[in-house]
Formats: sequence, C-alpha cells, structure tokens
Amino acid sequence: MATASEIAAVGVIGAGQMGSGIAQLAAAAGCAVLLLDADPAALSLAVASISASLRRLAAKGQLSQAACEDSIKRIRCVSTVQDLRDADLVIEAIVEKEDVKKKLFVELDKITKSSAILASNTSSISITRLASATRRPSQVIGMHFFNPPPIMKLIEIIRGADTSDEVFAAVKSFSERLGKSVICSQDYPGFIVNRILMPMINEAFWALYTGVATKEDIDTGMKLGTNHPMGPLQLADFIGLDVCLSVLRVLHSGLGDNKYSPCPLLVQYVDAGRLGKKRGVGVYSYGQKSSSVRPKSSM
Repeated sequence: MATASEIAAVGVIGAGQMGSGIAQLAAAAGCAVLLLDADPAALSLAVASISASLRRLAAKGQLSQAACEDSIKRIRCVSTVQDLRDADLVIEAIVEKEDVKKKLFVELDKITKSSAILASNTSSISITRLASATRRPSQVIGMHFFNPPPIMKLIEIIRGADTSDEVFAAVKSFSERLGKSVICSQDYPGFIVNRILMPMINEAFWALYTGVATKEDIDTGMKLGTNHPMGPLQLADFIGLDVCLSVLRVLHSGLGDNKYSPCPLLVQYVDAGRLGKKRGVGVYSYGQKSSSVRPKSSM
C-alpha cells in the first residue's frame, strides 16, 4: 500500500466539475493524473476548464508559467477502467447513487493493483458499504472534496469500518499535500458537514414552500444575520438541487428521523429539472428561462 509520498499516479473517475477540479489539484501537486470518463465531450470540456483555471492562476502570479504547463501535461484522458490499473490512488467522483458506485468499486477491485487505495468523493453514502463490494475493505476510504475543489480549502475524510490506520494516514497526508485542511468523520450518514448543512437547506426550502418569506429575504437573512457568505437557497443551487435531495434521502433513510424528510418543493424542483446553477435554473435563474414551478404551500 502506497504512502502519501509514494502516491505518484492518481486516477480520477468522472470529468464533471468535481472530477475535473480533483484532477487539477492532483496534477498541480506533481502527480500523473488519469482522468476517466466515458463521454469524450466531457473529457474535452474538463481539460479546457482545467487549462483555463491553471492559466488564470499563472496570470495572477500564484503559479509559475512552467508549473502551469507541466501540470496540464500531467493529465491524460482515458476512457476505460482498465487504464487505471497502475494508479496508486483512485478517486471516484461519479453520480451519487450507491448501486452505481458499488458496481464501479467491484470493477476497480478487479483491475487496480493490489496496493492501490480506492477513494470515494461521496458526500453521504456509507464507505463501509462501498468497501464491502471489494476484497480490500481496509484500503477503501472517503475523500469528500467541496465544490469547487481547487478553491475550497477542506477535505472531509471518512473511515469505513475496516479502513486501516495506514490508509487513513496516507490519504490525510496526501490531502495536505494538495494544500487542504482535513477533518475526519466516522462512517455515519451525511458525515459531518452535510449532517449539519442539509437540514438547514431543507428548512430554508420549507420556509419558502410555506410562504414564510421570499427566497431573497431567506438568503439575505442568513447572510447578514449569521455571517454566511451566501444564503442556503443560493448555496443549494451551487451544490445542485439533485445532490441536496440525494443527501437528504440518505439522511432520512439512514437515521430514520422525519426531520430529514425532503421538502416537497425541493423534490418538485428536481423533478422539473431545475437542478441549480449547472442547469441554468434552480431556486434562482442563471441566464436561462425559468420553468413554471412556483412555491405552493400544502398548508
């Protein structure tokens, strides 16, 4: 099993905003990065986004031009899991669905070298259950990055029931090598951040749904009244309303408390395809025409 200093090749699965951000961090830290996605268009978009981001850092003097270009060259796009066979660490950042992630971990377990660490960027799904799909549960761990990964300073590390001390130490050191602060959670639904954050976001949706206040006043109240940089409804749009709904459902089923039951308005927005900033419309509109979904109270 590789130590943090021995993690030289990193596989990242999923070329969306999270995966591309993680790939950028690993490349800038000197790792050879294998960025995997089945969609060639997603890979092209990811490489363009990473290159633009690194060049902006270079233009601001936060990264040398040589380091910028070297980082870009360290990223190789691949299209099959077999291409990750020599990775020291694999981080998946795919859809937040347990069955899909488990299927991927089964495949990774068969293909990657026996010393490889398998990490999930899940924001709520049990690491223990993902690890149980492999023959190496001691080498499976959660690495929850925050969006966007190059900017957000935190990585939440989650230990499964069988995650070894050596793997935890290696991943913690690697996270610090990426320039991040680290917190550690035991394997409970929602971990630390989402266990606290998602009920607040859900309550903001309930306040909007029941007509307590407008979305603008709810967000302004939390920004100016509690010194949050953005309000909970705007934050939900940035996270993705589908992701918020998925996490709340994990909390609700895993903890069995109705306080985690998703607000019907959140469910309605997701059903309508109003997923937030990434789709151009969520609670707020981001340059695209809003759908007709409006808050309606059931009371």
